[in-house]
Amino acid sequence: MSVVDARGPVRYLWWLARRVKGRVALGAMFGSLWFASMALTPYLISQAIDRGLVPHRPAVLFAWAGVVLAVGAGSAWLGIMRHRSMTKLRIAAALITADLVMTHATRLGAALPRRVTAGEVVTIGISDVWTISRSMNAGGVGVASVVACTIIAITLAGISGLLAAVIMIGVPALVLIVGPLLRRTQRAGSRYRERQGTVNGRLLDVIGGLRILNGLGGKEVHLDRYRRESTALRDQGYRVGGPSSWIGALGEGLPAVFIGVVIWLAARMAVDGQLTPGELVAVYGYTAMVVIPVNVLIFVGFDVTHGVVAARRLTEFLRLPVDDPAGEPAPPGPSVLHDPVSGVCAEPGRFTALAGSRPADAAEVLDRLGAYGPTTATWAGRPLDGIDTTEIRDRVLVSDHEADLFAGTLREIVAGRLDPDDDRIRRALATAVAHDVGDDLDRPVTWGGRNLSGGQRQRVRLARAVYADPEMLLAPEPTSAVDAHTEAAIADRLSTARAGRGTVLATTSPVLLDRADTVHWLVDGRVAASGTHRELLATEAGYRALVTR
Repeated sequence: MSVVDARGPVRYLWWLARRVKGRVALGAMFGSLWFASMALTPYLISQAIDRGLVPHRPAVLFAWAGVVLAVGAGSAWLGIMRHRSMTKLRIAAALITADLVMTHATRLGAALPRRVTAGEVVTIGISDVWTISRSMNAGGVGVASVVACTIIAITLAGISGLLAAVIMIGVPALVLIVGPLLRRTQRAGSRYRERQGTVNGRLLDVIGGLRILNGLGGKEVHLDRYRRESTALRDQGYRVGGPSSWIGALGEGLPAVFIGVVIWLAARMAVDGQLTPGELVAVYGYTAMVVIPVNVLIFVGFDVTHGVVAARRLTEFLRLPVDDPAGEPAPPGPSVLHDPVSGVCAEPGRFTALAGSRPADAAEVLDRLGAYGPTTATWAGRPLDGIDTTEIRDRVLVSDHEADLFAGTLREIVAGRLDPDDDRIRRALATAVAHDVGDDLDRPVTWGGRNLSGGQRQRVRLARAVYADPEMLLAPEPTSAVDAHTEAAIADRLSTARAGRGTVLATTSPVLLDRADTVHWLVDGRVAASGTHRELLATEAGYRALVTR
């Protein structure tokens, strides 16, 4: 695949058109031939009238009628091929764009939710993909429409230069009239698209947390918020629909006015004897037929306008930076991770805890130690952002408590990317006190763990992290959704299972803090004091207030 041009929406659409240039050419060819066959029909009818009907020559009339029938049959076949080729063009363009979205999302990996909302990704992958594909109409039927208008103008020039001039001037004039409306549609569409991603994100959040919201009584609050935001989106849609409806009306109405002007001129010329009856019929046929390519051109402009809006959001997504796996080799053995921003040190072989009043502060420390996003952290004194990312991911694991659970059996979920070992899986589940999830490792788990409770999902995620057995495990709030008894059991088993390995937990749970070898007390994202849990309880009033509140 050629390197995608994501420097801007227009550049991307041009790159995409070149990627499917064979299908674009096929659509333009069948479209042009279809329009040409329809343009030929009025000429054939005029010949049948002037050479067969007017001079009362039945044989000639039937001969020309047969030619009209044959051309009509060919035109029907070309119409089918035009539609098929354009449909295949749009599908091919949509699949290429969807593949780019999926590939880039995969490359971003765990950094994806930190850089873009789920609602935005869903909107790009479902709505924008097809909107962008429709803009490819410009290269297929758009080109064919220009060819058709040119053929009609040339054909009319053989009948009347005046009528040909009207066609050549009138068609661009119609496009110019619609142009300002297309620009208004693009501006309104950009604002609509921004709101759409936000509202879709809100909907996904509500659906994902519906069970929790029901338990907390917060369902109605989030429903009201979604209702307000979706109402604002609807109002913005009306503002998009205003110019769009005018484009539709003008696309249908202006060509009809255009027909009226041309037919009036042709009728006057026929009365004056400048046109034969057959030529008059031909002029009417040409003018009626030109309505189709003019209408197509207007709506192609509409498709391109919306395609630019969608491509702008797509290219912004494709420009999200991907971690460069290239870098220096990692330290040969377990080494200290240090975050100079906070002052946190994660030592190999030790159980470390981060306690702060704001969970986000501790989560940011873990992200920097795990090299998710820009970081000044060091590993064995060397800058972490200069080390091979693949080695970091193999040896340092950030177990996000909101990490997705893909659909599959319990065995596949816990094993993750590693080969499943049933005994190890059961030990990992026991460490996470996930016995209530089930002893059957073939138990199906739906996407996102929807058939599990919140506490079960959290413990399955912890079991997956324990099974991976990383050199350094970084876990924010791993027991926030379990009861005190289960939390105490997890604390005992986790410290035992991770003996000899580095573990850093972000937590304010006294049970977990009491098991930690070192506790870093964070104030405004920086280490205010370090020591054991009991030492900090005895010496730091702020820490004591935090963990006993």
